[in-house]
Amino acid sequence: MLYLIDKLMGRKRLTINENERAIWLYKGELRGLLGAGEHVLPNWRKQLRVERMALSSAAFVSVYEKALFEKVPDQAGAHLTQYRTGTNEIAVIECDGQIHSVLSPDSKLTVWTDAGPWKAELVQLDTNPVIAPALLQRLIKAGVASLLNQVRIVEVDKGQVGLLTVDGQMVGELTPGVTGYWMVGQKVAVKIVDLTRQPLDVTGQELLTKDRVTLRINISAQYRVVDPVKAVTEVKDFSDALYRALQYAFRKTLGAMTLDQILDKQVTVDAEAAQKVRSDMAAIGLEVSEIILKDVILPGEMRELLNQVVSAQKAAEANVIKRREETNATRSLLNTAKVMADNPVMLRLKELEALESIAGKVDRLTVNNGTSGLMNDIVKLTED
Repeated sequence: MLYLIDKLMGRKRLTINENERAIWLYKGELRGLLGAGEHVLPNWRKQLRVERMALSSAAFVSVYEKALFEKVPDQAGAHLTQYRTGTNEIAVIECDGQIHSVLSPDSKLTVWTDAGPWKAELVQLDTNPVIAPALLQRLIKAGVASLLNQVRIVEVDKGQVGLLTVDGQMVGELTPGVTGYWMVGQKVAVKIVDLTRQPLDVTGQELLTKDRVTLRINISAQYRVVDPVKAVTEVKDFSDALYRALQYAFRKTLGAMTLDQILDKQVTVDAEAAQKVRSDMAAIGLEVSEIILKDVILPGEMRELLNQVVSAQKAAEANVIKRREETNATRSLLNTAKVMADNPVMLRLKELEALESIAGKVDRLTVNNGTSGLMNDIVKLTED
């Protein structure tokens, strides 16, 4: 019966469920929003149009959004909530205690009020782009798709520091741990600097000595960053700066010396060059500890010549030692002869010692004594 009456009167009854809302238009004109319940709407010649929208989507997306707030602001205000961000703001939107979305600067989001409760947290980007740790954990847990282009997560390991810059200006340091920061509305970057001790090798460096000998040298150094801000801002690449400083210092020091001086005073050369490097690197925030001139490599033909020189020197030293030993032996014999000449008994004792030694090796031995002494007759020795 109601259906016939409504049809005769050009009306239509419409039921909206609790989990939905609807926009209705009549004769092409926006009339308003419909909440849950039964509604009787005009429908002459079937000119009523209704768009049902589920509250489960939470966000309100419609071509009629602007018209709703202009034509039926009371109804729009009763059913919809709008969030807006300024030029340097980000808004974290929560729905029923869970993060729903993140608004970039100069953005707007309209949601169904009844899908909430809703809450928005505004973040001022011009103060600090770093995300509070608690909020970062919630954002990661929520896995909001819009965060892919809005948040960057940086992990700083133990022994490292992260230098944070915003629009090219240094704004702070990130300590070890996981840190997130906003990537929207400004250019944000993080440079990780290792603060642990690092090795650096400079190998195969050629140089010309004062006496025009071409050498190749290998240098080894140990360094660490003690002032990361200086190390990053004073030079483009601090490890490259150290590499070049080692090259220059050793080239300059060794190039002013002859080959013999380099080989003879290598330790002194190390100290002079190292002091120059340490002083220059301290100015850019580096502490250089061990610096070693590991190898001095000569060309093949120069090595052969040097080996010949060394061999000749060693041979000459050996000859000197041999002559010295011969001289000492001769002097010792001369001294012994003098002692025996002054002491005939001693001479005879030496003769007996010699006889004893010889007697053990022969069957028969005849000894003629001198003009005087201990032996007067022929001595015959036979083995037992």
